Amino acid sequence: MEYLDFELPIKDLEEQLQKCQIIGEESEVDVSETCKQIEKKLIETKKDIYKNLTPWQRVQLSRHPNRPYTLDYIRALCGDSFLELHGDRNVKDDKAMVGGLGKIGDQTFMFIGQQKGHNTKTRQYRNFGMANPEGYRKALRLMKSAEKFGVPVVTFIDTPGAYPGLEAEERGQGEAIARNILEMSRLQVPIICIVIGEGASGGALGIGVGDRFLMLENAWFSVISPENCSSILWRSWEYKEQAADALKLTAKDSKRIKVIDGIIKEPIGGAHANSESTYVAVRDAILKNYDELKSLSTKDLVNTRMDKYANMGVYKG
Repeated sequence: MEYLDFELPIKDLEEQLQKCQIIGEESEVDVSETCKQIEKKLIETKKDIYKNLTPWQRVQLSRHPNRPYTLDYIRALCGDSFLELHGDRNVKDDKAMVGGLGKIGDQTFMFIGQQKGHNTKTRQYRNFGMANPEGYRKALRLMKSAEKFGVPVVTFIDTPGAYPGLEAEERGQGEAIARNILEMSRLQVPIICIVIGEGASGGALGIGVGDRFLMLENAWFSVISPENCSSILWRSWEYKEQAADALKLTAKDSKRIKVIDGIIKEPIGGAHANSESTYVAVRDAILKNYDELKSLSTKDLVNTRMDKYANMGVYKG
């Protein structure tokens, strides 16, 4: 188990509890009362820490190495029914963008999302969740296939941004993202977007236009990462915490300013602390929102989606 810097009090208490339990097992001394006191203190400490998280601490949680990624959610939701689809039919198959058909119960969905790696080798293989233009074009190809067969689309957003390399720009990174935004705005099937970790810049927007836009409680969504914002404004990464606060990037802030439609609660400690309950919460959110959208006509679906985005940022004095 890996601990973030603000989680060290939890680590200390868990180590105390473990030592106490070992003493009880290896000796005849009754330590049950002491263990209960430590457990009580541990629960109180967790509640106190996680209910008072700063924006920067939520950014840290969103990047926790044990946090579930897109394929973890898809496999948990769909089981063996998931069929991954590959390639943009133009350049290659981008490993940072995954997608395919899968079922939740009796309902088929087209799942699309950025995928990160769980270790150094797979992080490099997945390009750290930063998609190239062919990744966004693959995503669009899958969305168009879903539209053709009347299959609703679910996107999982988890990226530090689209890949900024020279070769990506040469192949039209900006155009690919812009094309996706245009096509998603008028796609004739329900679209549910969920930020499960990092939702940064155009990398998130490339699969982030939908009828319902949801965020996990400890995810973030912003035009720029706190570190990059800090480096631009203060010429240093040292001010990333102030940047995170100023950007208003948390799920709560995004909901308040009506950029997103809902927040999916996470267990105490974050999605990685109890991934199974997180999968259930995400599944319930998908099904609930799809039930609300499936009765709309194609015309109403598209018009409502376009009106939603057209009204963002409108201020009436």
